[in-house]
Amino acid sequence: MREYNYYVYIMASRSKVLYIGITNNLERRTLEHKKGLIEGFSKRYRTHNLVYFEHTTDVDVAIEREKQLKRWRREKKIGLIVKENPNWEDLSSQFDL
Repeated sequence: MREYNYYVYIMASRSKVLYIGITNNLERRTLEHKKGLIEGFSKRYRTHNLVYFEHTTDVDVAIEREKQLKRWRREKKIGLIVKENPNWEDLSSQFDL
């Protein structure tokens, strides 16, 4: 059986507006955010920097985690980001975009 990859991710704007999403291709999805191809909230608020992500091979786990993070208060989301990425660096810089 083939194993698939799923990512729950957080994108941030320069002013730290947050967008939480799920994808099966983190590099492609990050590039779509950066180019403004994601219509709606992400495009409007220019959430172009990948500041946090989690990986799993279980789509159900990824969907549930995305829902959980979206229910969290902003302060808790920021705490999660700061714990793993204290300088809010754009983690997509490690990709070949």
